[in-house]
Amino acid sequence: MVGSLEESIADVVAPPCDIPEIVNDLDIEEEEIAIENREEFLAKVQKRIKEYDIKILSNPRPGKKLLVLDIDYTLFDHRSTAQSASELMRPYLHEFLTSAYEDYDIVIWSATSMKWIEVKMKELGVVSNPNYKILFYLDSAAMISIHTPKYGLIDVKPLGVIWGKFEQYSSKNTIMFDDIRRNFLMNPHNGLKIKPFREAHLNRGKDNELLKLSKYLKHLAAVEDISQVKHKYWERTSLVDWLSVESLEESESNSGCK
Repeated sequence: MVGSLEESIADVVAPPCDIPEIVNDLDIEEEEIAIENREEFLAKVQKRIKEYDIKILSNPRPGKKLLVLDIDYTLFDHRSTAQSASELMRPYLHEFLTSAYEDYDIVIWSATSMKWIEVKMKELGVVSNPNYKILFYLDSAAMISIHTPKYGLIDVKPLGVIWGKFEQYSSKNTIMFDDIRRNFLMNPHNGLKIKPFREAHLNRGKDNELLKLSKYLKHLAAVEDISQVKHKYWERTSLVDWLSVESLEESESNSGCK
């Protein structure tokens, strides 16, 4: 850790100057998902597998699924200002991670540098919490750039980098939560877009996204193949008692919902 405690808190509260503001996420359509099979992009994934060095923070546990989490706007409001990082932390963060750790190994993947990740995790109390452990961190260097006809050049987080380094994790047992849909274009069946946590001072008293996601993770823990679940229905699981995807889609079709 560099600098004093006050300086490290300031680092967390002040957003990195090289991170662009995402006003509107890409409206990714299902037909564009074939991107995940493009040979030139898969070659980039293989390059990351060979060259990216992962620092293991805790040991993988047999039989556990894998949860990959973004930081900015997912766990932390990185644009607002505050006296301490805890003021910008998403509500129920530690309860969420504690619950998730029962069934999942947890990885943090941010589109920032490793320094920012380490500082944020320390000041948010994630590193020192005794109720769960983080498996490892991934930073922007583990991402790849891909080109789409509609959106041009964009950076994404390919889960294949993890799968290529750890045999026990695969598309069957991995789920990624991120507030930006484009980040999981290379693994669309394993990504779940959550609501971004912004304006922490106004919203922390009413944001319960992580509580709801905890319940969803419990559902997924019993699923043999996570990639076969349509995660866009995640908020409806408690209402429909985990109905099949076919039932949900038929319900949408009959009701005219999109």
